[in-house]
Amino acid sequence: MIITRTPLRIPIGGGGTDLPFYYTRYGCSLVTAAVDKYIYIVLKPRFHDKTRVCYSRVEEVDDNGKIEHPLVREALKLLGIKDHLEIVSISDVAAGTGMGSSFSFLVGLLNALHIYKGEHASKTLLAEEATKIDLDILKEPAGKQDQYIASFGGIQHMAINKQGQVRMEPLNLTEDTVRNLENNLLLFYTNKTHSSAKILGQQKKEAESDSVKMDNLSQIKEIGEEIRKSLEKGNTRRFGEWMNMHWELKRSLAKGMTDTDIDRWYQLAMANGAIGGKLMGSGGGGYFMFYCDSAHDELRGAMKAEGLREMSFRFDFDGTKVIFNSK
Repeated sequence: MIITRTPLRIPIGGGGTDLPFYYTRYGCSLVTAAVDKYIYIVLKPRFHDKTRVCYSRVEEVDDNGKIEHPLVREALKLLGIKDHLEIVSISDVAAGTGMGSSFSFLVGLLNALHIYKGEHASKTLLAEEATKIDLDILKEPAGKQDQYIASFGGIQHMAINKQGQVRMEPLNLTEDTVRNLENNLLLFYTNKTHSSAKILGQQKKEAESDSVKMDNLSQIKEIGEEIRKSLEKGNTRRFGEWMNMHWELKRSLAKGMTDTDIDRWYQLAMANGAIGGKLMGSGGGGYFMFYCDSAHDELRGAMKAEGLREMSFRFDFDGTKVIFNSK
């Protein structure tokens, strides 16, 4: 039996510039972080003549090519595995909540499959293979942020050149800055889920036909650079102020990014101590993240009154890892 643990992520600044339609023209620059909410993959060989895959549903097939879960099917195919296996996924958060769970699932699965084959895969290789499956094989309208931060962990600056080459570099942060972020960033679940593929597809369509929205993405990239500078200087309050500007640009990028409830909750948070905030991932639902450096109780009370549940977190600096290997 093999068990892998792969972190989910929170986007810090510059998100959206990792989408191919943007970085192939202008390059990507963003800051992203892994947190201690995980996807666990349990994998073991089966002596039965069928592969069994357990996620939100259960599949049993006699041929791995018949697996309906596209990420599992293509991961097995990419690594040339035809053996009958049992694959079980367990998640700390629900799907569709904007924390990159699909890519954490895929990176963790690839990690487990390489170990099953007796191979050690580098963090870069795992991220590249996940990118190949989702973007090149399945043709999903996704970026590269999620798979790389799931693989590497930490609080990272991510740069992508026009040719698609990725560079990951940990931010130069003091321990005090990291603790300030962990204490002052508050996550609240909106009780709404979303289809990131649908929203990202709409974002691509609108940006390619509207130069203003493409310019907004360029401004978001610049804000991501400013956020990096602020954090490396230890100015976390300034980071919160940049987040507010980031959200105002992000919410204009595509239909479905926000709605009347989301707008109302954001304004309520700002009136109760938040300095800045944004929805995780592509928007439309999932988790709200707010930076609040003093009025924590007021913000928590306002969100709780609206039915939004808080989820505490710490940063993860390991990335995907094998936590059990009976082999």
